[in-house]
Amino acid sequence: MLEVDLNCDMGESFGAYTIGADDELLREVTSANIACGLHAGDPSVMRKSVRSALAMGVSIGAHPGLPDLAGFGRRNMDISPEEAFDLVTYQIGALEAFVRQEGGKLRHVKPHGALYNMAAASCPLADAIAMAVHRFDPSLVLYGLAGSKLLAAGREAGLSTASEVFADRTYQPDGSLTPRRQPGAVITDMDQSVRQVIRMVKEGAVAAVDGTVVPLEAETVCIHGDGAGAAAFAAELRRRLKAEGIAVQAKR
Repeated sequence: MLEVDLNCDMGESFGAYTIGADDELLREVTSANIACGLHAGDPSVMRKSVRSALAMGVSIGAHPGLPDLAGFGRRNMDISPEEAFDLVTYQIGALEAFVRQEGGKLRHVKPHGALYNMAAASCPLADAIAMAVHRFDPSLVLYGLAGSKLLAAGREAGLSTASEVFADRTYQPDGSLTPRRQPGAVITDMDQSVRQVIRMVKEGAVAAVDGTVVPLEAETVCIHGDGAGAAAFAAELRRRLKAEGIAVQAKR
């Protein structure tokens, strides 16, 4: 039977500001990528998110990003591999402390936003992130863009990896995501998003913006928790995957 993990970026609220319908999403997803306080989140939100995920039996991962609260970690920064190593280590350690205190276990790491996309294309950054994860805990699974340099670096470092695809993003002919600043980067039609996911899982392919068919492996599907109607979309996606005979479960 085909199977796929549904992961969601969450824990992105900060202070008095609430972002995302995390409690509703945790009923539908199998893995939670919890923000670690630099691009979003704060210590109290981190602990609450960990508790909620554990209560729902959802696998927990660290979601380290660039130190850019104002830009939500989605703006590129000129960082060195050494800085990337330290940023990732610092954030994994912060979240892992809350997970241990609450009686859980950290399962995976997925870089956020610009850090994720930069590492997808840059071997030095990818190697630094993979090594930071491996030296922290070699049993952690590294999530990365399907076909990216980050996944290759993770495998080279001896990590288990999860090839990630996106439900609500369009693709370029080289397999990269369409930059958010470009028109048509985000898919807003629910049915189109669902059909894209089903094709990626069943056929191992996605249609790029120019019609090119791009081969890829879909082991985990990202649902952005800050998007409008994210919880309703997650529920519909899970229902449709089940109807297609695709099992939904956390990456093992």
